[in-house]
Amino acid sequence: MTKTMEPATLGTAILGGGCFWCLEAVFREVEGVVSVTSGYAGGHVDAPTYRQVCEGTTGHAEVVKLEFDPARVSYRDLLEIFFVIHDPTTLNRQGNDIGTQYRSVIFVSDDEQLHTALALIEELGEARIYPHAIVTRVERAVPFWPAEVEHHEYYANHSDQPYCQYVVAPKVSKFREKFANRRRRGG
Repeated sequence: MTKTMEPATLGTAILGGGCFWCLEAVFREVEGVVSVTSGYAGGHVDAPTYRQVCEGTTGHAEVVKLEFDPARVSYRDLLEIFFVIHDPTTLNRQGNDIGTQYRSVIFVSDDEQLHTALALIEELGEARIYPHAIVTRVERAVPFWPAEVEHHEYYANHSDQPYCQYVVAPKVSKFREKFANRRRRGG
């Protein structure tokens, strides 16, 4: 008699912390993350283009949609990584990228994610981890629009580009240094 295994229920997280190329590059290395898709969320235009989002007129943020195995990485673990690899204290800005499309935002899909995100933000604030207050917004999930194909695996395919060398690579290095224990085996 063959025993059938139930497929694992995957969790979903949608996070915006500036450049989606940066977030995607880091989260692709996290043990337990099954997929990472760069895209847009939080705006008022259906199926926006990269150019439209970069113009700052759609209301969308550059985000990544993660599918993860909660048995291997928790939602809180993902948020802890998120808060280390971007600056959650700058309103609508990440480094030289300025505009609401670069805002720090967590789109939650249920009350458990909401409570986890708010509790972690409160803990980080009380611990005074950052020199300024955290401005990360926590909002209910909204439609997610995948970015155009050329934006997927951007760092992996363009690591020699100046933006990748000066902006993305340091974030990947920071993740590798601070979260070696959460890095995908063989990665």
